[in-house]
Amino acid sequence: MIIELHLLQSFPVSNLNRDDIGQPKTVRFGGVTRARISSQSLKRAARELFTSHGLETGDIGRRTKQLPERAGILLAERGKCEVGRAQLVAQEALAAFGFGVTEDRGRSEYLLYVGPAAVEHLADYCEKRWDILEKALEKEEKRKADAKKASRTKVKPTQKELIEARKVFDSSRVADIALFGRMIADNQDFSVISASQVAHSISTHAVANEFDFYTAMDDMRPAEEPAADMMGTIDYNAACYYRYANLDTDRLLRNLFGEESVPPEELSAEDRALLVRSVRAWLRAFVHAVPRGKQNSMAAPTVPDVLLGVARTDGAWSLANAFLSPVGDVADLMDTSARRMAGYFDQIRDFYGDEELRGVHYGSLDPRGGLSDRQPRGCQEAKGIDAFVEGLIGSAGL
Repeated sequence: MIIELHLLQSFPVSNLNRDDIGQPKTVRFGGVTRARISSQSLKRAARELFTSHGLETGDIGRRTKQLPERAGILLAERGKCEVGRAQLVAQEALAAFGFGVTEDRGRSEYLLYVGPAAVEHLADYCEKRWDILEKALEKEEKRKADAKKASRTKVKPTQKELIEARKVFDSSRVADIALFGRMIADNQDFSVISASQVAHSISTHAVANEFDFYTAMDDMRPAEEPAADMMGTIDYNAACYYRYANLDTDRLLRNLFGEESVPPEELSAEDRALLVRSVRAWLRAFVHAVPRGKQNSMAAPTVPDVLLGVARTDGAWSLANAFLSPVGDVADLMDTSARRMAGYFDQIRDFYGDEELRGVHYGSLDPRGGLSDRQPRGCQEAKGIDAFVEGLIGSAGL
């Protein structure tokens, strides 16, 4: 089953997601410049909300380069040796798994997305293979002492090491990895196919970035000195965004419990609870996700005005092309955007058919939400976020 979220959300003066020169991100779409919020920024904002919307700390993974450091601390706490030496041994363990380790700080070369038990499993492996790893460390220390020797080269892990590595990188029952997937360049066996797809959000209308000129004053300056002690500019825009994301619940099921997992109705009570908890957290977190960029300066924590949710057996329809022709200067930008989105959804249904649809749910802050041209036909109108989310979960057969 596929669950889709289509949201319309307006932000006042803001710089939620900026580029390399500090300007709000943009894209050319339909011949005009649009405001844009990257999918990565939205996913990060959603991940940070998961535990506020039903997932437990033990359901959540971590992105980190610091596995060896953390494993070394744990080994020292177990009394194996002092922290510094234990961390060096843990670096050798990660290298034995085929991962690159930085020369300067002994961290993984890139962020590794791991489950909550990864540090403990790495420490367990170190204890199990301590003597072998100590010898590998001595060899590495000799290499570093010889200035003529080239930098460390990655090794191909043995089958024995791969078995142990699978324990460290086990992502079963880790909800956010199951939802967003994981790509590990050094070993594709540890990669996880994402159950969720997230689009870059774009404004429904043309946008031109602007800048705010500001000055700051020294409160203790003498009266005869110039008033402005610092000047600068901050870029911003204001826009109504179309946001889209979808979730493949069958893929989520396999990511959580294995490729040979049973259908939802045959899961144990505990596993079914985790599945439903993950879907509910994904829905609620994405509805509430707001990037943190420049929020202290501009305070733009808004919520979506219009929510359209679809449960379907297969396929997916982004409604971004409803705004290929940008919404122009109108008295009510949100109302016009909502009518555009609903109308385009019905156009797709009429042309391509809707046999795969199992539920269409609609919610709006506007009291005119019930007007026929503001919502797709035949949808179930939700009067609150709880009814919207639970309605989608029910339509998805969970």
